[in-house]
Amino acid sequence: MTSRSDYALRDRVAGELQRARARTVQLTDAVDDADLTRQHSPLMSPLVWDLAHVANQEELWLLRDVGGRDAVRADIDELYDAFKHSRSDRPALPLLPPEEARRYVHQVRDKVLDLVDVVALEGRPLLDNAFAFGMIVQHEQQHDETMLATHQLRAGDPVLAAPPPPRASAPVGGEVAVPGGAFTMGTSTEPWALDNERPAHQASVAAFWIDATPVTNRQFAEFIADGGYIHRRWWSEPGWRHRTQAQLSAPVHWQQDGGNWLATSFGRRAPIEPDAPVVHVCYYEAEAYAAWAGKRLPTEVEWERAARFDPATRRSRRYPWGDEDPQPYHANLGQRHLAPAQVGAYPRGASALGVHQLIGDVWEWTSSAFAGYPGFRAFPYREYSEVFFDGPYRVLRGGSFGTDAAACRATFRNWDYPIRRQIFSGFRCARDRLPDET
Repeated sequence: MTSRSDYALRDRVAGELQRARARTVQLTDAVDDADLTRQHSPLMSPLVWDLAHVANQEELWLLRDVGGRDAVRADIDELYDAFKHSRSDRPALPLLPPEEARRYVHQVRDKVLDLVDVVALEGRPLLDNAFAFGMIVQHEQQHDETMLATHQLRAGDPVLAAPPPPRASAPVGGEVAVPGGAFTMGTSTEPWALDNERPAHQASVAAFWIDATPVTNRQFAEFIADGGYIHRRWWSEPGWRHRTQAQLSAPVHWQQDGGNWLATSFGRRAPIEPDAPVVHVCYYEAEAYAAWAGKRLPTEVEWERAARFDPATRRSRRYPWGDEDPQPYHANLGQRHLAPAQVGAYPRGASALGVHQLIGDVWEWTSSAFAGYPGFRAFPYREYSEVFFDGPYRVLRGGSFGTDAAACRATFRNWDYPIRRQIFSGFRCARDRLPDET
């Protein structure tokens, strides 16, 4: 007999699949076929590649592996293998044209929704707690955020719209003292957590200070005005080399108009919002700002300690605000808005220690290289995480306004090259806590 909890899980799976697909359709239907097939930046795939890729992964994992069904389009597997073709090379591939891609997407999804009703959600790790379905939901939402970043790089008239983010409801600033000690980092219980978030383990940190909010546009403009991009002393050796070669002088979408800074966001040019987190800065820019401010970037362990540790209970929360799933009053997630909100806009999302906006708004660079946790085991395939370990990648935490709640937890780990700026990345600073500081 099927239990009530089993029905609830199947309903959740179907709902999350449909919610992700609605977003995918919104992002791809917003442009005409010419824009759908055009490459808007060599850093990004054509949108039509992302569209068929999410369906191909869905077919591979859910229909063929989980369901044991016949292939829908085995002839296109290599075209949509992200490891076989770099983003810059994908426009030259014989990709499915828009209408054929849409038909393929619908074919796969119809078969998957039928599968949700009948497949046993137990018996193997890939099926326990519907993990495979959760993995595919997160994969599609991650590509939706990638497609949103492609829209940000697209030239032409605006095609996306959303209400403005909320304004600050309380003044927030300064630093928060984070006590040192051991805490539980990562997770072994979150059912849809990915392999790099596992296993839960004990991590320790010395006491430190962390900024109560991400660094704002106003603060970053002060860094620029003080010669932050000109003075070598604030930059690491690889950072200065990249700044020089790439001729960095401001966040990627900023333009100066007289004494004022403007930014282009999804085709709209407007003055920067001074009190919103700075976005579209690379790791090296964040590192240089932190040095200029007399601080540093937090380590990944410090970030998670600030986000999850509850000094009253001595336990690690699922989210900064507690164990409740994210609600609109907690964080700026899910493309509800097309920009970061002012700092202080989500007081109900603060951590137990009083650190704000750790989830949503902007991905936050940390100083940590991407690596596996003690006891890491690749699952369900090495290429999800393990092949990226011990490389040049830096860890980002917390998600952005373009990240969906299904693909964002306080344990969720993102990673990218330190030169990347097309992602919705910002940062906050930290510093060591001196013995005489309380």
